[in-house]
Amino acid sequence: MSNTLQPLSDHWRNRYLLMRHGHSQANQQGLIISSPERGIQAFGLSAIGEQQMAQLVVAWTWPIPTQVVHSDFLRTTQTAARVTRAFKLEMTADKRLRERYFGDFDGQADEYYPDVWAWDADDAEHGHHGVESVSSVAARMRAVIEGLEQQYTGETILLVSHGDPLQILLTALANKPLSQHREQPALLPASVTLL
Repeated sequence: MSNTLQPLSDHWRNRYLLMRHGHSQANQQGLIISSPERGIQAFGLSAIGEQQMAQLVVAWTWPIPTQVVHSDFLRTTQTAARVTRAFKLEMTADKRLRERYFGDFDGQADEYYPDVWAWDADDAEHGHHGVESVSSVAARMRAVIEGLEQQYTGETILLVSHGDPLQILLTALANKPLSQHREQPALLPASVTLL
């Protein structure tokens, strides 16, 4: 699958910050929560995640966002809300920023992640056990930025999403094979990456 975006932000009309949600109840319980049925109403930030976000907004070192767009899962919504309150901004949910769907492993122990990632390394198109393919995640994540590029100029846009989708997006933007997304440095909870 081709990567249509230029890897450098000076080719873009806007500046982008990518943020992984803070430490969540799913992280705390060691669960894969990837379906809207489980992730929108439950499994929000843990006490650790709330503390991370409180510290992060006080010690913010990145450009101040002018817009915040987030996955509609509870953990990303709560993360985005902390930032929007701190900077007096509005926030917009975008379903395309949702967690990667892990199919049959949704609601199961996070011990299944390595199996999925091993399949990813072999084939970015695989859908074993109903898992959303890496190429599908890359397409929807890139579509968010492409849409924002069409709509705005000169904005600093914070995208609040999840670990796998953000690593896949970074791999796509670097024009690397999508099967190598796990070779990207891991994005820690409440981390911010400036594109």
